[in-house]
Amino acid sequence: MVEILRPIGNISRALDSIANIEFKELALSKGQYLYLVRICEHPGIIQERLAEMIKVDRTTASRAIRKMATNGFVERRSDNINKKIRRLFPTEKANQVYPLINRENLYSNDVALQGLSAEEADLLEKLLTKVSKNVATNWDFVKKGNHREY
Repeated sequence: MVEILRPIGNISRALDSIANIEFKELALSKGQYLYLVRICEHPGIIQERLAEMIKVDRTTASRAIRKMATNGFVERRSDNINKKIRRLFPTEKANQVYPLINRENLYSNDVALQGLSAEEADLLEKLLTKVSKNVATNWDFVKKGNHREY
């Protein structure tokens, strides 16, 4: 059997650890850079959609967003039509640090792809996208209270 989850997990944890160390001076706590990037890329996103994108539960997302709002990175605004909906927008502070986070992402991507040809990198992206979709389907299934049959 081909074992892909351990290397993917190792890559994810290593890059997340690096980012958390490098972004600590920006007053971004563990993993908050992930939220900030999505909010900057999708201004006005709702919390539930953001949680789905990052694959975290609503409570985890709520806690991170609250901290980011307290630290001046995120602004919550009521929806113009449905006042119950709170949309998330990056603040000026978030927009100032976003380019740095994006540069770090590009750098880490280049490091990860060292030694691969353009064709190999393209194939890897396509294959990982398929794997991600497979896992997302299971994530949705389990998050709805279902149990997988092993």
